[in-house]
Amino acid sequence: MKRVAVLGGGPAGAFAAERLASAGLSTVLLDEKLAWEKPCGGGLTYKAWNRYPFLIHNDTPKNLVSETHLAAPGAGSVKMLLAHPLVVYSRYDLNRMLLERAARAGAAVEKTRVVGVERTQRGWTIHTRDGTLEADFCLLATGARNPLRNLGTQLTAHDTAVAIGYYVPGGQKHIDIQFLPRFEGYIWVFPRCGQLSVGICGKGQPAGVQRQLLHGYMREKGISWKDATFYSHLLPSLETPSWRRNRIAGEGWLAVGDAAGLCDPITGEGLYYALRSADLAAGALAGESRATVQQAYVSAVRRDFLEELEFAARISKRVFLGKFLFSSVTARMVQFTRRSPRFYRVMQDLFAGTQNYIDLKERLLRNINGTIHEILMNVLFQRILPDAN
Repeated sequence: MKRVAVLGGGPAGAFAAERLASAGLSTVLLDEKLAWEKPCGGGLTYKAWNRYPFLIHNDTPKNLVSETHLAAPGAGSVKMLLAHPLVVYSRYDLNRMLLERAARAGAAVEKTRVVGVERTQRGWTIHTRDGTLEADFCLLATGARNPLRNLGTQLTAHDTAVAIGYYVPGGQKHIDIQFLPRFEGYIWVFPRCGQLSVGICGKGQPAGVQRQLLHGYMREKGISWKDATFYSHLLPSLETPSWRRNRIAGEGWLAVGDAAGLCDPITGEGLYYALRSADLAAGALAGESRATVQQAYVSAVRRDFLEELEFAARISKRVFLGKFLFSSVTARMVQFTRRSPRFYRVMQDLFAGTQNYIDLKERLLRNINGTIHEILMNVLFQRILPDAN
């Protein structure tokens, strides 16, 4: 029987451990923190919970959020009702639930720090602060701050984004997304159970500058960060050339989630890709011989979503920094969402995760005449009947 060591207990590692143990493989998960908090919103799209229904059908505290407010400089804001709700967890609660599922499936979950790994003729020797253990395979789920430099993706400074934020007591029923001028990223407010996750995620600006931008937004909205808990985190955000050389597998090891650089370069959303890559890795390990695991996993990831993430990297700067019709793309996006039912539906599908980036251009071009007609008619009626909405 293969013995797989899962290095890292975040969502990717925990879900991989559950899948591996459920498939009958001897599985040990090693992590020095186990369940821990993270500043990111913690929202799961319809794409995620529709594929893995247990993510919505469970007793773990969560919010189902069906309303999002988008705002951009020069465009005001627009309220969007989601066709499918986002499921918003505390990342601690989500992580704990996934770890408990792994343990129930038969995985050994150990709280310890991995200090090094050594390739052997039979597999791996894994050194922890409490001793050593042997394994046939390593599944790397150590996140973006991977200390094992010889395994997993190799991030450069250009391939990372910074997420910083606060947990603020209080609540609201909707999600806020605020775009900023000449900034490759956005500010968010996610309603968790009993608190708001208020943060900023982006690249191209130092963390200190991003924190100042976040403070300015919070002051404007009357959200105090005094006595609020502050967090920061590094996210993978690979540039286009980096996707071509990204290292997600090697001899005797596979990488999943952030440790493999698998994060949406536009939204910063990584939970779906963490869970999906974990599932694909477990399937490759359970179904393939030792010689073909690496090839099976890489092929499965490429078929499933890798091309989509590569394409997102190519258009990310255009989305946040580009111009369209003499205004920013983000401003036009807010305006079109407000004035065009066709574009509104496109945005709904993007939030649900059911509209991929590769087919987005074709869909927009196919509907452009109708969209422009809707916008022009909307503007006309607003001028004729200013109280009409």
